[in-house]
Amino acid sequence: MAKWTLRAALAGVAALLAGAAMAADTVKVALILPMTGPFASTGRQIDAAARLYLDQHKGDLQGCTVELTTKDDTGTADVTKRIAQEAVVREGANILAGFGLTPLALAAAPIATQGKVPMVVMAAATSIITEKSPNIVRTSFTTPQAAYAMGEWAAKNGIGKVVTLVSDYAPGNDAETYFAKAFEAGGGQVAEKLRVPLQNPDFAPFLQRAKDAAPDAIFVFVPSGVGSIVMKQVADRGLTAAGVKLIGTGDVTDDDILNNMGDVALGTITAFFYSAAHDSPENKGFVEAFKKANGNMRPNFFAVSGYDGMHAIFEGLRKTDCDPSAEKFVDAVKGMSWTSPRGKIAIDPETRDIVQTIYIREVKRGEDGELYNIEFDQIPDMKDPAKAGK
Repeated sequence: MAKWTLRAALAGVAALLAGAAMAADTVKVALILPMTGPFASTGRQIDAAARLYLDQHKGDLQGCTVELTTKDDTGTADVTKRIAQEAVVREGANILAGFGLTPLALAAAPIATQGKVPMVVMAAATSIITEKSPNIVRTSFTTPQAAYAMGEWAAKNGIGKVVTLVSDYAPGNDAETYFAKAFEAGGGQVAEKLRVPLQNPDFAPFLQRAKDAAPDAIFVFVPSGVGSIVMKQVADRGLTAAGVKLIGTGDVTDDDILNNMGDVALGTITAFFYSAAHDSPENKGFVEAFKKANGNMRPNFFAVSGYDGMHAIFEGLRKTDCDPSAEKFVDAVKGMSWTSPRGKIAIDPETRDIVQTIYIREVKRGEDGELYNIEFDQIPDMKDPAKAGK
């Protein structure tokens, strides 16, 4: 479809939706996620959490119901774009949501703008995403939030020399940049910066280079689901035996796969916004309900992001009297705050990005014998460092 044709179609649909929005009995949410392929765990977690929220809050809205349709983009940007176009133009979707990876969110952003529909990002974490459309709101996190916090903590806690190892795509570049900024500002030295191809990664030669540099620690960022590969190769290369600490963002010790990593993960220090072991009544209730609804699957950071994304959708619709038009909905969500299973969070009214506590955690074995990310320090009310001028 030619660009001008697409724009015309989207504009026409947007006009129809705007005219019908106030009278709509049903608000259609297209949840676009990688449900198959290498990043299927991301889609599975978000979809499960979004449906849990929907089940728990059916009937909460006066004047409309929310209809959630999950669409599999296989983790491929071209497919994401096509699905988003079809959802808005052909199916009359009022809200786009999900987006498991940065390239997928970037592919859909123009559709949200041209179609004048809100877009709630529940996963993709590169800082620039909310800048790509005025209709984007994010309920997950930004990679710089976690990476900067880890850099600050490392510099203050006896780690003097670090090698960074990141997956070579936008979030990895963010992680490398903002860890180094905070770590070096605190007096630390980044001895080497290593980037591993995103597709078919082999960490072994990079880990050997890191070990040869004799750092105090290696800082790792990889996409969710890849951490188990890193852990195995860390063990194979003998980094722990050589006294090299493993630190990183929480993606590397994802709750969804942490128990499969084994003892090699013990002692890993990460900075992140959610742990299934977070000690609060809200989180205990969330974890219990999530496990009960999903065959005892443990929720991870994507699950809580999807759950909070649905909360933002419901509360935005409540404030607009069920009018999902982009301008009204986004204005309603800006500045919103609530107590999530992860703790207190808010939507920054200037950037439409999330403000939240970043926790410092260590992998430990719980009383039940399972592995958990145990929080022991925190940085409250953290905005995206990339947008806060850090």
